[in-house]
Amino acid sequence: METGLEQDQRLLLHDVSWQEYETLRSTFSDRPGIRMAYLEGTLEIMTLSPRHEGLKKVIARLIETYAEERNLNLNSYGSTTFKRAARERGLEPDEYYCLGRLADLPDLALEIVVTHGGIDRLAIYAGLEVPELWFYRDGALRIYALTGDGYTAIPRSLLLPELDVDLLSRTILPDEQTRAVRGFRRELRGG
Repeated sequence: METGLEQDQRLLLHDVSWQEYETLRSTFSDRPGIRMAYLEGTLEIMTLSPRHEGLKKVIARLIETYAEERNLNLNSYGSTTFKRAARERGLEPDEYYCLGRLADLPDLALEIVVTHGGIDRLAIYAGLEVPELWFYRDGALRIYALTGDGYTAIPRSLLLPELDVDLLSRTILPDEQTRAVRGFRRELRGG
C-alpha cells in the first residue's frame, strides 16, 4: 500500500489562459514544493513526494559524480521555470544541466515520474526545444533526443555519450544515496 510519502499529488485544470498561468506562476513562485506545467491551455499543479525528491537527488548526484570523475564542465541547476508564450508551454524541470556555461535553455533536463498521468511533458519540452531529456519512470531511466518537433528514444546520451546508462540505472538507491554514489564512483574508476 502506497502512502502520501510515495505519491506526488496532481491537479489538472483545463481551459487556463496563458495570462492565468503566468498569474498563478507568479503567485506561487515563493512556495517551494509546488510545481506547475502548462501545455496549450492545460495546467498541472503538483506537489512532490519525498520519494520523488529522493529519486531526483540520487540521480542528480550520480550524474554529477560522473561529470566529476570524467572532468566535464557540467553544471547542474533546478527549480527554474522555462516557458515560451508563443508555443503556450512552461514548466520547471526536476533538474537540468548545461555543458559549460548557463544558457537560455538546458542541454539536458531530468524528469522523475512517480505518479502516472498528468500533462504530456515530452510535448512541453519539444516546444521549448530542449535537446535531451531523461525520464526516470517505473524503475527505468529512458533517454530522449529532440528530433524535429518531437523526441525519439535513444540508447545513450548524446550529451554524455560515454556514460553507461545501464550502470547508472542499476546504481539508483533513493534511500541510500551516499552508498549509491560510492558504488558508482568505484565502478567508474574500474572496480
